Amino acid sequence: MNVLLVVAKAPVAGLAKTRLCPPATPRQAARIAAAALLDTLAAVRDTGATVPVLAHTGRFADAEHRAELATALAGWHLLRQHGETFADRLAHAHAEIGTAFPGLPVLQIGMDTPQVRPDTLADALHRLTGTDAVLGPAVDGGWWALGLRDPAHAAVLRRVPTSTADTGRLTLAALRDRGVRVAALPVLRDVDDWPAALAVADRLPGSRFSRAVDAVGVPAPGDGAGR
Repeated sequence: MNVLLVVAKAPVAGLAKTRLCPPATPRQAARIAAAALLDTLAAVRDTGATVPVLAHTGRFADAEHRAELATALAGWHLLRQHGETFADRLAHAHAEIGTAFPGLPVLQIGMDTPQVRPDTLADALHRLTGTDAVLGPAVDGGWWALGLRDPAHAAVLRRVPTSTADTGRLTLAALRDRGVRVAALPVLRDVDDWPAALAVADRLPGSRFSRAVDAVGVPAPGDGAGR
């Protein structure tokens, strides 16, 4: 048994995926974020032998597609993120999981890679059985997945700057400095800007995410750039 940890922000208009604006409106950007999260939750749900955990921030009561998200999260273990920095919040989430589910390996992903599939996650968990940690590099220099057999190792994240072109390299170095053996996962593209959204959507025809991206430029009733 493993823990699959998804770290997410509530997809609220004006607060989620704002780097997609323009061309997306704030509401369209939040709908893209909601679609990415829903596709990610579905992949986790279909991955066997896992305990699904969501570490979240923001108000899901105000989120786009909140009813569908509530249904998708039924049965999940929910954690509120806390800490002064994003790195602190990640380390706290791993520590809480270590307390709630002692002895279980943890694979952490975000909501920015809706292209992940159950076989992607299952392969990452399988690789984790033969090492101390796995790390999935992102195209932008960050990372999209971190797996730890002992979640206490996530303490190293507190000294790694986030959202930089060196985050992945520095995370790997911090883990190795702690004596952690790390295996590499495939490189994936995070959806952080509009070109990335288009590139990922092109790989996911018919998905929620692809439909949400395609909807940009198609006005919806009551949806304006000023919202």
